[in-house]
Amino acid sequence: MHEEAPTPAPTTPAPAPSAPLAPLTSLAPLRVPPPSYVAAHSTTTVERGSFCLARCTCGWSGPARRSRDRARTDAEEHLSTP
Repeated sequence: MHEEAPTPAPTTPAPAPSAPLAPLTSLAPLRVPPPSYVAAHSTTTVERGSFCLARCTCGWSGPARRSRDRARTDAEEHLSTP
């Protein structure tokens, strides 16, 4: 039986050398204002049976409450807390 020699795997060219980094002139931290916390969050209330809970687009979820008003208050507190 005749066996063929394995073909070499294709090679990719080596990456181009990157430009050297500029030296640090100051070790002082950058002062960048934080993004608006409220603008990045959007809360809503969700009903599950006889319970209501607050949810946010950031993944936060409040405790289940029997009072819809208390669930809304939980959402407002989440938005006001940084």
